[in-house]
Amino acid sequence: MKTTETNQPYISKTDIQISYADTDMMGIIYHANYLKWFELGRTQFVEDAGYDYLDMEKAGFSAPVYQVEATYKKPVRYGDQVTVETWVEQNDGLKTVYGYHVVNGEGELCATGSSTHIIVRREDFKPVQFKKIFPEWFQKYETIKKRV
Repeated sequence: MKTTETNQPYISKTDIQISYADTDMMGIIYHANYLKWFELGRTQFVEDAGYDYLDMEKAGFSAPVYQVEATYKKPVRYGDQVTVETWVEQNDGLKTVYGYHVVNGEGELCATGSSTHIIVRREDFKPVQFKKIFPEWFQKYETIKKRV
């Protein structure tokens, strides 16, 4: 993972392979697929940061989606090249907000979004504090998150 000395946020980039099955009757990418792309971007971001959701689950925790938002700016069609850019917008110890941009091959912004996640114990789904359960992971996010 790359970070700069000027404390710039880290943005992970994930190329998406679009399939014909991703389209709707209008010939554009079905809107719910963007949520799948956000998840692919987030998973890549976590891996780029040096962590793994499977390790979290093996430790008895999960990070479910608490809230998700998407704004569609330009349609994506079958045959287009797209990249999901992912970063951490907020990391307050209880919840983490990831930001997303979906950009086409011409560099045009096609969608923006965010997803909010909390850490829960798998056994009873009770929320726990990210900064207490995974302090190194939390601190890494603090170092690379987007400053507002």
